[in-house]
Amino acid sequence: MKKNIFGLVLGMIVMAACVIYVPVDEGGQPYRGDYYDDPYPGQMDTSYFYDYLSPHGMWVQLPPYGYVWIPERMGYGWRPYSHGQWVWSDFGWTWVSHYSWGWVPFHYGRWGWDRYLGWYWVPGTDWGPAWVSWRTGNLYIGWAPIPPDARFIPRVGINSLPYTLPYGSWIFVEYTYFLNPRINRYMLPVERNLTLINYSALRTEILVRNNRIMNTGLDVDYVRRMTRQTISRYQLAPAARPGQSRVSGDRVEIYNPVLKTNESARPKTVVRREEAQGRITRTTLKEPLEPAESPEKRLQDAQSQEVQILEKSQERELQQILSRKKKEESNAKSPEEKQKIDKEYAQRVEKVKQSHEKEKAEIKSRHKKEEEQTKKKKIKK
Repeated sequence: MKKNIFGLVLGMIVMAACVIYVPVDEGGQPYRGDYYDDPYPGQMDTSYFYDYLSPHGMWVQLPPYGYVWIPERMGYGWRPYSHGQWVWSDFGWTWVSHYSWGWVPFHYGRWGWDRYLGWYWVPGTDWGPAWVSWRTGNLYIGWAPIPPDARFIPRVGINSLPYTLPYGSWIFVEYTYFLNPRINRYMLPVERNLTLINYSALRTEILVRNNRIMNTGLDVDYVRRMTRQTISRYQLAPAARPGQSRVSGDRVEIYNPVLKTNESARPKTVVRREEAQGRITRTTLKEPLEPAESPEKRLQDAQSQEVQILEKSQERELQQILSRKKKEESNAKSPEEKQKIDKEYAQRVEKVKQSHEKEKAEIKSRHKKEEEQTKKKKIKK
């Protein structure tokens, strides 16, 4: 009996000696073998954002949010949710970013605006297809980032905004371009927002259904009618590794790991607010295709393109009003009714023309400031 007990104990000791030690890397994540069913590393947290985004921008401490990220070298007139495309997926309207790092700040956390720092991103761990609110009108579709102050209610979502968003937060395009993969080419200058916000309906609807965060604020049937296009429904497929999101067949592939909050984490490099302000310019231009092209020339080209987009949009708006007038006049049953329609539309056209002149004055003023900033930057160099 004693021999049997001794043999059993000895066997247990030998087996214990054969147990293989699973190492833990410096990031605190267990070795990834066949143990994980999840395609992503276990125990990922917000510290991953700090390291991943650092090469593409700077981290600044901004109360009351803590560390926020500011992208750099983004090009003229850059705004969040501008370089990419919209698709309708099983999560609602989903943003497919064209940036390699876009899977982070357009699906986690929120964007805010600071008068000196410009656009900044506040980290968050909840994944969503697109954290935006919508506006719809007769000719245009608009969207704007939902600010960090908007409260997300677990198992409910977001259905209201904490305050009226600044007019510069909105991006508008004519509905015919809404599904275009290069939507940034058709964005209207922010000065058009002064008019379009007043003639569009606001809708914010981030819902939680079956533990899934969905953006359904823009009615898909409305988009189908206005664009006269078939709206395909894509299935979200987790990408195998971080990088640019893409549409492939009937799937939209986006890297979307589950992350946890790490209160003790911090970026390795934090830029002081004053230094960040010095590195930021609202008129940042992309690198020239030809080295001989001057910053002044690139600015003039970008501004000229903005003015063309503005004027074409204004012209289409007037054409639509006059087209409605003609239709109503053709249906008029008496000369008096026709005269009344003519008077009403004359007032409407005059009001729209006044708003157009205001938009032109605003964009002219902004362009002048941008030119002055470019000159100052050149003198400093």
